[in-house]
Amino acid sequence: MERVLWILSVGAYAVLVLEAVAGANPWPAIASGAAFTALLIAGSWLLPGRAWGWWAGYVLVQIGLGLVMFGAAHAAWGGTLLLIVLVVQAAQLLPLRVAVVVTLVVPFGHVGMDLGEGLREGAGMLVAALMALVVTRLLRRERQTRLALVLANEQLAQLATTQERNRVARDIHDGLGHYLTTVQMQIRAGRALLGRDPQRADAVLAQAEDQAKEALSEVRRSVSALRAPRLPLQDRVERLARETSQSGLPTTSEARGTSRALPPEVEETLYRAAQEGLTNVRRHAHASQAHVLLEYDPAEVRVVVGDDGCGDAPGPSGGFGLTGLHERVAGLGGTVLLDSVPGKGSTLTVTAPA
Repeated sequence: MERVLWILSVGAYAVLVLEAVAGANPWPAIASGAAFTALLIAGSWLLPGRAWGWWAGYVLVQIGLGLVMFGAAHAAWGGTLLLIVLVVQAAQLLPLRVAVVVTLVVPFGHVGMDLGEGLREGAGMLVAALMALVVTRLLRRERQTRLALVLANEQLAQLATTQERNRVARDIHDGLGHYLTTVQMQIRAGRALLGRDPQRADAVLAQAEDQAKEALSEVRRSVSALRAPRLPLQDRVERLARETSQSGLPTTSEARGTSRALPPEVEETLYRAAQEGLTNVRRHAHASQAHVLLEYDPAEVRVVVGDDGCGDAPGPSGGFGLTGLHERVAGLGGTVLLDSVPGKGSTLTVTAPA
C-alpha cells in the first residue's frame, strides 16, 4: 500500500507541475506541491506505530501546507488530486475519526472563490474525498480480514498437526505396545521351553516372529497414516484373543447382539480398547485368564475386558495407554470405566455411540 501511495503522490504532483508551467507564475505551486508530496511520501513510512502526537502534528502540518498548495495551484486538478491522496493516506494509516476530520477539511480549499463556484467545487471535492475515505477503509478492512484469516488458518494447521501427532502417538502405543508385550512373553515362554521341549519352543518363537512382523506393519501403518482394508471388528477381536492365549494368558472372546458395520473411527477405537485392556491384564493383573466381550446394542457398541487377577489399577492416572484411550473415546462421545476389586480382578468397559 505504501508504494501505491507513493505512485499516486508522484502522479498527482506531475499533473500539478504540468498545469503550473502553463501559467504565468508556476514556482509557488511547484515548490509548495513538492513539499506537500515529500511529506506524503515520508508520512507513509514514518506514521505507522507512532504515538498520537506524531500523526496529530503531521495532519496539522499537511492540512495547512495542502491548503496553501491548493491556493497556489489555483484549485487546479493537480492540487485536488494531492489533497485526495492525503485523504487516502489518512484513511489507511490513521484512526477513523482523524481520517474523517481530514476528509471534511480539504474542501475548505475552495474558500475565497465566488460563492456559487466555491460551493459547487467544494461539494464535488467533498464527495470525491468521502468516496476515497470509504473505499480505502473498505480495502483496509479487507486486508485486515485476510490477515486474520491467514492467522486463523495457521492456528488450525497447528491444531491439526497436534491432533495428528497425538493420534499417531496413541496408535504407536496401542498397537506397537500390544505386539511388543506379546512378543516379550512368547520369547520368555520359548526360552523356558528351549531345554526340555525344543519343538514346542520353536513353535512359540515362530509365533513371536509373526508378532514382530505384525508390529513392523503396525509401525508402517501409523507412520504413513494409511488404513488398509481390515477384517470385521468381531473377527479382529477374536484373533486378538487367540494371540493373547498363545502368548501365555488364556483368553476367551464373545460377541452379543447383531453385528453390523461401524464408522472406521468407532471400530478402531473399540479395537484399541480391547488391545489396551489385554495389554494391561498381561502387564499388571497377574491373572490366570481373561475374557473379551463385544456387545452390539441398537444405539451403541461396547467392549468389555475382564480378568481374574489381583485387581490393582495400572497406576494413579491409568498410564499413557488408558489416557490415550480416554482421549479417543471422549472424541466419539463415549465412556471409559475401569472397575478393580482387590483379589478378584478388573473390568474395563468402553462404550461408543454407533
